[in-house]
Formats: sequence, C-alpha cells, structure tokens
Amino acid sequence: MAIARRDVLRLGGAALLTGGAGAALGACGSTATSTFALPGRADHVLRIGTGLVELAPDTVVSTTTYNGRFPGPLLRLTEGRPVVVDVHNDTDTPEQLHWHGQIVPVDVDGSAEEGTPYIPAHGMRRLSFTPGPAGFRFYHTHLVPRDDLSKGQYSGQVGPVYIEPRADLGAYDQEVFLVLKEFQPAFSSGGDMAADFLAGAPVPELRRRGEQAMAASLRRGMPHGFEVGYSLFSVNGRMLGHGEPIKVRAGQRVLFHVLNGSATEIRSLALPGHSFRVVALDGNPVPRPAEVPVLWLGTAERVSAIVEMNRPGVWVLGDLSDDDRGAGMGTVVEYAGRTGSPRWRAPAAFRWDYRAFARPGASAVRPDEVIDLLVEKRNAADEGFNVWTMNGTAFSMRANGPVLPIERGKRYRVRLRNATDDVHPVHLHRHTFEIAHVAGTPVHGLLKDVVMLGGYQRLDFDFTADQPGLSLFHCHQQLHMDYGFMLLLRCS
Repeated sequence: MAIARRDVLRLGGAALLTGGAGAALGACGSTATSTFALPGRADHVLRIGTGLVELAPDTVVSTTTYNGRFPGPLLRLTEGRPVVVDVHNDTDTPEQLHWHGQIVPVDVDGSAEEGTPYIPAHGMRRLSFTPGPAGFRFYHTHLVPRDDLSKGQYSGQVGPVYIEPRADLGAYDQEVFLVLKEFQPAFSSGGDMAADFLAGAPVPELRRRGEQAMAASLRRGMPHGFEVGYSLFSVNGRMLGHGEPIKVRAGQRVLFHVLNGSATEIRSLALPGHSFRVVALDGNPVPRPAEVPVLWLGTAERVSAIVEMNRPGVWVLGDLSDDDRGAGMGTVVEYAGRTGSPRWRAPAAFRWDYRAFARPGASAVRPDEVIDLLVEKRNAADEGFNVWTMNGTAFSMRANGPVLPIERGKRYRVRLRNATDDVHPVHLHRHTFEIAHVAGTPVHGLLKDVVMLGGYQRLDFDFTADQPGLSLFHCHQQLHMDYGFMLLLRCS
C-alpha cells in the first residue's frame, strides 16, 4: 500500500482507499447502534467472509478476511469526526471486530469479555463512534479459538486504520503501509524460541522461579507445551518476490507504517544499507525519534519510521530470519532506473530498546496506586497447552474473570514481573499507557497500547482510569491469551 503524500493531502484524510464508502454523516454518538437506528449510508462497510488469498501465483490459502481481501481495507479516519461503520458477518460464526488502539465505549470496542455484543452469524452491526487518538491503529477479530487454528487472529481478519493527526510526523514524500502476516499455522512442541533481541537483563529471582517450575514439570515427564509454527509468510498478502515492488526514487523520504498482524509471532524488518528513523510507536509520536537498523515488533505493535532513500538499487525489505524470509516474509524496494535481482544483506547484531525513544528518568506524575502482577507458566497443563497465570490465576471464560476494581480518575501503575522466558506483547484495551520502567531503567513520555515484556524481566506502565466499565488487559500472543493470560479492569 504505497501512497504519494500529495494524494494523502488531496484525499483530506477522510477517504476509504478500498472497500465501501459513503458520505460523511453529521454528529453521531460514541455508541454502537442497531442497523435500523441510523438511516442512510455508512461511511465504511466491512464484510467478514471466507475466501481465497493468493500469496503467490501457485500458492493460494483459504481464510476469513474483510471485504474479500488481505489485508482488510485501509480506513483513513479523522480524529474527532464521528464515523459510522457497517460490519456484516457472512460466516457461520458470531464475530467480534476490535478497534485496536482506539479509545471507544465498551459496546464498540469489540471484546465479548468487556460486554461488546457479537456480530451475529449472517447478520450485521452498525457502529457509530468518534475516532481517536490520532495515529496508526488497526482492526481485527477478537475471538478465543484455543486449538482451532482457522479462527481468531490465525485467520486473515486484520486491517489497518490511520487516524489523521493534528501534528505532522515530519516531511516525507511517500507513505507506505505494510502488514506482516503468516499463514498455514500448525502446532509443534519444540520448546521455546530464543528471544535475545530485546534489551534488558533478566532479573535473577524471576529466572530462578521460572526455571525451577519448568524443570519440575519436565521431571514429571511433561513435554514442552504446544507452540504454533507457520509455513507461509507475507507482506500485504504477498510472498517475497510475488508482490508489486515498493518503487522509490533516490533522495526521497519514505514514511513506512508497519503493522505486525501475526497471531503469535514477533517480527523483525530490515532494509540493507538503510536505517529507520522511528517517529511513532503504536501510532503515538515518540518523545525522541531515533535511527535504528532493524525494526522489531511484537504481535499487534506498529512502528512508523522514515527512511532516507540514499542507496540506489533493488533491495529486499525483509525479516532477519533466513527461513521466514525465504518462505515469503519480505517485499522488494526498487529504485527508479534500477533493475536486477533484489539483494539482501543481514545487518549487524542489534537489540531493540524502548529506552531509545523515551525520555530518561521517572515521570514527575506519580501513580496513585500500583497493581503488581506476577506472570507464570504452567507447562503443558491443559491437554498439552501451556497455561498462563497472573498472580497464580488463569483467566476463566466461564466466570469471565478475574476482575480488578479500579477507581475512575486515578492514575495506576501496572508492574509486570515475568517469571517465564517468553516475550509477552501485552495490550490494554480502550487506553493509552505510558512506559514507566523498562530494561531496568525508569523512563517517561513513551506512549503505547502494546509493549513487549521481556523474558524474566520487569516492566511498569502507567495509565489513567478514565474509561468507565470493563477494559480487557491481555497478552496479544493468541495462545497466551487463549490459555489464561487475561484479566479485566472494572472502572467505576
């Protein structure tokens, strides 16, 4: 999805680039309504249905998508301007559509745990809400498929949203949206993958606790719990070498908006000979833009970065993993006037460090209360699947809990201590939070809605309880979420 800057300005930030669109409506309430409550056409129409996605001429997968394509249509909205979206569900399964990163009411947010009504099978819902905050957001399904690898985020139900900001992210000549996604998932039990790309040292006490628990499980004869692997990889629904190249000119500044749309995988992205100037994370401008050679994204994270096109040639923009890149996780960047086979060169070793984009030192705004959460893993405890707990409790779908009460208007610090060697991309619905402590260091000013909690590490974030009702907090790794890594916050 490459867009010239002049076209963005011409569209005025309110156009739907693909998919259904209609005239803008007047002031609408920030609530979801039935299909009959609001007359006239919706601004945007999304249809959930099963179809085929051609990743390459000889590689076609069947999956569930939005509007018959992957990724779903890019929705360009305007901050503060009410919007109406009709969501049709043409499948046999009730669905949820989550407006990830937006601050919207419970009945719009798209989480059954919070109380959002389902989009019924072969039915529809009309949603009315006011988009915000500005920046790169996205929409996706929010089911709990557990061992069904055809549903939830294992499917193709992912689409980008860009809410036009009041402030410019900087001068650039072209804007490119990239959605990274794997297909053909399968279960394996090969043990944990190395996750040393993330800055920060393990906390000895957390490591000791986690390793003792795993050793005790293995002594009892338990296998390693199931993980998910994939055989097909894509950028914008095409495997490397089979999509249209990103065409650039020497001297251009290209703004890349990158979304990790995976259900379970952490992704990396490098462009040989070039660096990325990170200007926003999860759609929020960073306090300190910084140049990095590699982008690392946990599931559901977004990075917006400007690249100076100063190395003419034909290049592979791809994942650091040779296997994943070879199976499709990449795309081609082609300079004007250059031809030939795209080249790849691995960058030097690099660790992703959130501190590079934050202001150093503790915030002057102190939290009113601390919520301390210890994350642990019960290896292979549920028919071979790992069970994930916070403070010893796994989320119960039957009881819809645990639920932690919070008080409206108070500022809370969530202190996460990870007694597992897994990286957990944690997400808080209907809020933006501020990183307060990461990689052993106090920081402030960095706003996110997903952040990777490193293996055996501690991470703190602060948020203000300003959204009434239930808000879901969970790991965005689908297997972790499905098998216990969730809780609800009730604000009253």
